[in-house]
Amino acid sequence: MVDASLIDGLVAHITDQRSVRPVGRVVRADGGALHVTGLGATASIGDGLQVYRKRGTPLRGEVVQILHDSLVMLAEAPPTGVSLNDAVTLLAPAVIAPSDHWLGRIIDPAGNPLDGEPLLRGAYARRLLSPPPNAADRRPFGPRLSTGLAVTNTILPLVQGQRMGLFAGSGVGKSSLLGQFARHMTADVVVIAMIGERGRELRHFVDDVLGEEGLSRAVVVAATSDQSPLLRRRCAWTAMAVAEHFRDAGKSVLFLADSITRFAEAHREVAVAAGEAPVLRGYPPSTTHLITSLCERAGPGAGSQGDITALLSVLVAGSDMDEPVADILRGVLDGHIVLDRAIAERGRFPAVDVLRSVSRCLPAAATDRENALLGHTRKMLSLYDANAMMIRAGLYTHGSDTEIDKAIQLYPEVEAFLAKDEEDDPQRSFSQLELTLRRAGISVT
Repeated sequence: MVDASLIDGLVAHITDQRSVRPVGRVVRADGGALHVTGLGATASIGDGLQVYRKRGTPLRGEVVQILHDSLVMLAEAPPTGVSLNDAVTLLAPAVIAPSDHWLGRIIDPAGNPLDGEPLLRGAYARRLLSPPPNAADRRPFGPRLSTGLAVTNTILPLVQGQRMGLFAGSGVGKSSLLGQFARHMTADVVVIAMIGERGRELRHFVDDVLGEEGLSRAVVVAATSDQSPLLRRRCAWTAMAVAEHFRDAGKSVLFLADSITRFAEAHREVAVAAGEAPVLRGYPPSTTHLITSLCERAGPGAGSQGDITALLSVLVAGSDMDEPVADILRGVLDGHIVLDRAIAERGRFPAVDVLRSVSRCLPAAATDRENALLGHTRKMLSLYDANAMMIRAGLYTHGSDTEIDKAIQLYPEVEAFLAKDEEDDPQRSFSQLELTLRRAGISVT
């Protein structure tokens, strides 16, 4: 028997086809921007355009600026072969029509398959830029989630509907950590946005990091680093629209984005072409709204909706946590996890810097006893960190301070605990943390 949803998607696709489209003409080419006349009365910012080159295949693009006598179009590929008076048609606004059949698939920002298999659209189209649920109607955070890692089961817990930032430099284990969450974190559906990734990284992430088991409940939306900034920016919006499709069906969705930095960089290219000034350390003023509006679409749903739990990665060059993208995200998210290169270099993965990381679902997400365990652990780690130089230089004498003695004894135990993975039960993780503290002579009552 044929699935009725597939038939509905096919009918919707046929219904959306247009037999007549407005036509304009190219009157100027300025770098990657093309000026088009004849469509000013019908086109809007964000609409799609298609240029019919005399040499080469049609070239797609997007309206980024409207002048008094022309439109400015940013092309999705280099405008090689474009000539004056080339015909330009107005396309339908960019939408996405997700379906439950997209699970286990890899798609591009336009909803086309990248894995070589046919992919039918769903019955209902969604705008790429949708408003979040009404703030007054949204539910509070849901229950604590199992993450598959001891550190995020205990010290940095995640709850349903939470939005967390993952701050890391390149090569510190960010993608591996996201893959771990995708495979083991509690969720009905996982939606992954791979924004501006290297081409080979996509296959590596899907085959080796995510694996067959992880892909079976996931939708991967990918735009590689060589593609147009329009497509790289649209990648995040498309992935969020897919996540909203499953959220509106009442499912618990895990949204992973790698990375928001590349999303902001793509927007910078588009915004500068549209005439914005790069005033925020190289970023245009609209960057803040761009990032915050994407983040607000994640989180707890309203009414019968499910939730979107989001983990958004940020590339911090030189561990600069005050660069614009990191600073914007820290202010809007419900916590952040910092990966430290020095920790990775000494071989502890995930290389989470606990003292620089925070989960804003605490203390509500833990019991009083669990919060006491976390408080003692942080206190001992902070004490060791404050005296680390003296301890490593051999200047500290055992017995000088009983608290520092406990911190020294506890440190290797906690390091081993933080490296534990395949931990599916947060309760068991807390029990192991308590045993770790007891071995160092720290009793929690």
